[in-house]
Amino acid sequence: MIKHIIQRWINPSPSDWTGPPVIHTASGKLRRIGIELEFSGLGIEQIARIVKDVVGGSISPISPYECDVDDTPHGTYHIELDSSYVKRLGRHDDDKPDDGGLFSFERLSDEVIGAIAKQIVPFEIVTPPIPMPELGRLNDLVSRLREAGAQGTHHSPIYAFGLHMNPELPDTEVATLLGYLQAFVCLFPWLARESKVDWSRRVTPYIDRFPSSYTRLITAPDYAPDLAGLIDDYLDHNATRNRALDMLPVFGEVDWDRIDAALDTHLVKPRPALHYRLPNCLIDEAGWTLDEPWQHWLQVEHLAHDEARRQAMMHAFRQHLDDPVSKLFDVWARDCEQWLLPLARA
Repeated sequence: MIKHIIQRWINPSPSDWTGPPVIHTASGKLRRIGIELEFSGLGIEQIARIVKDVVGGSISPISPYECDVDDTPHGTYHIELDSSYVKRLGRHDDDKPDDGGLFSFERLSDEVIGAIAKQIVPFEIVTPPIPMPELGRLNDLVSRLREAGAQGTHHSPIYAFGLHMNPELPDTEVATLLGYLQAFVCLFPWLARESKVDWSRRVTPYIDRFPSSYTRLITAPDYAPDLAGLIDDYLDHNATRNRALDMLPVFGEVDWDRIDAALDTHLVKPRPALHYRLPNCLIDEAGWTLDEPWQHWLQVEHLAHDEARRQAMMHAFRQHLDDPVSKLFDVWARDCEQWLLPLARA
């Protein structure tokens, strides 16, 4: 097998992290990553205070269900109850007069709905994009939230809480986008196994795998679309946000009109980043940090930028897809280990 050099970063955080093979964007800036943590067990005021204590800044309440922590070194941390309906109620609540009649009943209904939602809907911290070498600093935030009583995926059978990663891409050229897609579909069974995705999340549609028709298409040896063709093929097979790797934000960044014409885009936020949403959020489990999910994602990073290894792996992957016995027993998660790099932390 071809020997690969694994580049290590000098990390300013206490953790010793490995990084992706391409660490800068096309403009020469360090690549950044945004994190979304879903959890329950804490109130929004308590969450905001913890975020402020760890990363600095100032607290700016928006509603009973939304809050920002502004003026941190990297931008604004947004905290919200992850329900569009409840957030809308919160934003309009102050506009309702309390006259003891219909409007007071409506206000009470909003409060009841909000109280119920807090039992089943997670709060979510959405970080600003931070330089990838500083990702380890967020482990301090994870630890503080755990100590305060944050509850993660395994705390309840109905907690389908996730950890989402939004890694900025080195560029948005078609070869780069296709490389990430090909690497991800080849590694998906291994990622799902290693992530130990909770059943409460597997039964929801939010982290669906790409359909086999699409994986066959993009791993075919002669597949070489231009950017418009790549987006059109994606939309033909995946006109939804419900994928473990949601490409709509980056496709919206490069061709918003194409995305907007194909589907309802009110929840799509264009950005030059991928939206990886497979890992559980195990924030209440001792020792859990962002390290392991990050190491898993780095396998995608390195494979996406290693053309020879990726082509060889895609060839083996297509053979797996054509083998009914292999598909029946889903052995690819084990077989693809031979293609992985030793990226574990020192």
